[in-house]
Amino acid sequence: MIHSLKFEQKIPISIDEAWDFLSSPKNLKTITPSHMGFEIISKYHGEKMYAGQIIEYIVKPILSIPIKWCTEITHVSEPNYFVDEQRFGPYVFWHHQHHIKAIEGGVEMTDIIHYKLPFGILGDIMNYLMVKKQLQQIFDFRFKKVIELYGDFK
Repeated sequence: MIHSLKFEQKIPISIDEAWDFLSSPKNLKTITPSHMGFEIISKYHGEKMYAGQIIEYIVKPILSIPIKWCTEITHVSEPNYFVDEQRFGPYVFWHHQHHIKAIEGGVEMTDIIHYKLPFGILGDIMNYLMVKKQLQQIFDFRFKKVIELYGDFK
């Protein structure tokens, strides 16, 4: 089964400032909880997102066990959206859309994620028991971190 999640956040900054922050791989660690052990290990991933870009990471989502994860940035439309897709890693399928839209007083950031876990029905049970909650916690952390960095949208 393919699972879907959607997260939205309004930020009181310009679309260009939002794009500059969100499209830089070096900022991924800033908006990821430290307990995930997130580290970019690719050497030539570039300063800004571009179509065809490969980014390799180490993450430690369960019991601090390191997992290699490789994503490709498959689509980029500056400053509106980019898409990352897993090439290898913990999921059978991972497709993550990052949308940024100018609104009055700032921007609206929307993340849409489609993913599938390995192991069939066991993967679906793991999603229900753990993975969906963990993804929710990661995006809750991002939400709070973005407010810390840029202020709350009023």
